[in-house]
Amino acid sequence: MASSASSLLDRRRQATTAYAELELPAFRGVPGWEFTPIDKLDLQAFPPARGGEGGDAFGFAEAIAPSVQEPAQDGPIVMPLAEAAERLGEVVERHLGTVVTQRTPFTVRNDAHWTDGALVYVPRGVQVQAPIVVSTLQEQAGTTLHWRLLVVLEEDASATVWHASSSAREGEAVVNGVVELVVGQNARLRFVDLQDLDERTWVFGTQRATVARDGWLDWITLGFGSANGKVFQETQLAGPGAHGTVTGAYATRGRQHLDFDTLQEHAAPDTTSDLAFRGLLGDRSSAVWRGMIKVDPGAQRTDAFQESRNLLLSKRAHADAIPGLEILANDVRCTHAAAVAQIDREQVFYLRAHGLDEALAKRLVIEGFLQALVERFEEGPVREAVGAALERRLEAVLGA
Repeated sequence: MASSASSLLDRRRQATTAYAELELPAFRGVPGWEFTPIDKLDLQAFPPARGGEGGDAFGFAEAIAPSVQEPAQDGPIVMPLAEAAERLGEVVERHLGTVVTQRTPFTVRNDAHWTDGALVYVPRGVQVQAPIVVSTLQEQAGTTLHWRLLVVLEEDASATVWHASSSAREGEAVVNGVVELVVGQNARLRFVDLQDLDERTWVFGTQRATVARDGWLDWITLGFGSANGKVFQETQLAGPGAHGTVTGAYATRGRQHLDFDTLQEHAAPDTTSDLAFRGLLGDRSSAVWRGMIKVDPGAQRTDAFQESRNLLLSKRAHADAIPGLEILANDVRCTHAAAVAQIDREQVFYLRAHGLDEALAKRLVIEGFLQALVERFEEGPVREAVGAALERRLEAVLGA
């Protein structure tokens, strides 16, 4: 697979040249970065580092994890991305960099320096029953971890992929990730992404999925850790009949700042999407959600929905929720909703009138707020794991 290795080397060389010419986005000077200043970040002070294997953060009894294996036709292939470039060069060369195509200061740095990553490849018609678990571990404070995940499901394939990123040591660091999800015709992918980095870490992410005709994507993202940064999360419904569900939750404390920028792009007719984000903010933390539903010309009979709801646990917490529509077709149904609120005092009063103390009453209101998100999933492992992760984070936020 010399051609693949050569192609990757060319990409690295081009990216190294490009990032020297691309400045980091200035606060309020670049659209999309108005709420997340990064002028205090000196990337030169955080040299590239190699990540490590963090184990199964979800605790599955049976799971498929990355390993160096011989390519097989009758099952999924899960292996380190660098190894995959040598053994499955055609797959990697065909898909790597074709989903995430934008060249930003962070994507070109990732292209130039990624050393940690994984390929998940599910051949045509293969139905994977066990969850596929991939972990990313920032092992060294004072460094930048550039990691990359490529998930490819061929026609009629199905799989559930869980990814978790965490820190091995406390201290300031940078994590810069790229996720590319390729859902083939009539394929079904559920992708769960948990970000639980040390709360002094800068986090930057560029994540994009493309869903072919009659494909189905269920994307779940949980943002708990990090100090500051921004994640772009985009779904392109590229073929007729494609569907995408995106569910996001974040829970912050201290002076954490999280920024999610989502895009639901309807690029073909008869496509549907449903996005819901919920945020829980304590202390002096802050969060931004900016969402866009984009309907391309010719994408008739689009049905799209997005909402963002935020619950503030203190008077000094702050959230911005900014929905948007860009519609270039005339036979569509697109709706959105956004809300930022403190805990409802009437709900607390009602519960206290029935004998509960104030702390427990507030806790039940918060749990009800999060439960509405968990109920988007059917009974089973996903619902249980997401619910448990939210419960653990809620304990951390309330106990801060």
